[in-house]
Amino acid sequence: MKLANKTAIITGGASGIGRAIAETFAQNGANVVIADINRDRLEEVVAAITASGGSAASIVTDVTSSSDNEAMFNLALEKFGSYDILVCNAGIMDHFAPVGTLSDEMWQKLLAINTTGPMMQMRTAVNYFAAHGGGNIIVTGSVAGLGAGRSGAAYTASKHAVVGLALNTAFAYAKKGIRVNVIAPGGVATNIAESMQQLDPEGSQLFNIGAPLMPRLGEPTELAAVALFLASDEASFVNGAVIPVDGGWNTY
Repeated sequence: MKLANKTAIITGGASGIGRAIAETFAQNGANVVIADINRDRLEEVVAAITASGGSAASIVTDVTSSSDNEAMFNLALEKFGSYDILVCNAGIMDHFAPVGTLSDEMWQKLLAINTTGPMMQMRTAVNYFAAHGGGNIIVTGSVAGLGAGRSGAAYTASKHAVVGLALNTAFAYAKKGIRVNVIAPGGVATNIAESMQQLDPEGSQLFNIGAPLMPRLGEPTELAAVALFLASDEASFVNGAVIPVDGGWNTY
């Protein structure tokens, strides 16, 4: 039980990578608070975890809302008395638009969900962790945050920004016992494509050039295994790391 007596908050935890992380953490002894915008999926995940003997609570959360984020942290305190781990996982894709056809609406939406949401969550968490002896933050980034040719301008910028935010936070709070690390997935078999509609024709053709180089799609459980390591004491000296989990796709 690598996470016994720990409590983890996981955003975007009702499906895909977030769900796999929530289930893996619960299997390893953690209490999990699962936050997501989708109520039905939240209820399904909590039911699955509790049926397997795990401990879970859920809350419908819009990660762009400061009041929703506050309620998420308050639930962890009310339900479990404290929290030790924050997983900033919620995110959406863009429509592959390059900057020339990128709309203000798409830009603002991607930055709000993929970057500003994690900033607000990390701000709350580091202040709590600093007052309670330390803690652990894991950010789901992307290989699009390490390069330039895997998605549209908005998604690429949002993921570069959240990687920079995480690394800055890792440096700033290391001496307060707070670790911050980034998992950078490549293509993973999740439902994130649900957020992609009316793809930009030019950008879709351009940014999909590298798709055939992907060795295969990853499984959410493979990402969850890396998150489990980072959340555990086995990673006690791992801070400020960005770990690609993509079968080597980022090397092409």
